[in-house]
Amino acid sequence: MKLVIAVVQDKDSNRLSNALVREGFRATKLASTGGFLKAGNTTFMIGIEDERVHEVLHCIRSNCKVRDQLVTPVSPMGGTTDSYIPFPVEVQVGGAAVFVLPVERFEHF
Repeated sequence: MKLVIAVVQDKDSNRLSNALVREGFRATKLASTGGFLKAGNTTFMIGIEDERVHEVLHCIRSNCKVRDQLVTPVSPMGGTTDSYIPFPVEVQVGGAAVFVLPVERFEHF
């Protein structure tokens, strides 16, 4: 048995949740916040048999896409801000960070 933890962007959350239900996977959704952009994320925890891990990974890969987004950097702390002109920077967001962990024991009450 494995525990798949997938951190996805909120924009992909509903699509992934619906796909997991459609494919018969049970998942727990947790609200989370990313560090770099401080944007909303959703963390899915999915308990799955070893032989079905590739199916879950395919479902996640198919429903969580990387996309480009313009962000304005935060002004530097300290120093003078009157000479600081923030220009939008294009960064890649989305996709999924996925961790697959072994499960020693699983109980359902």
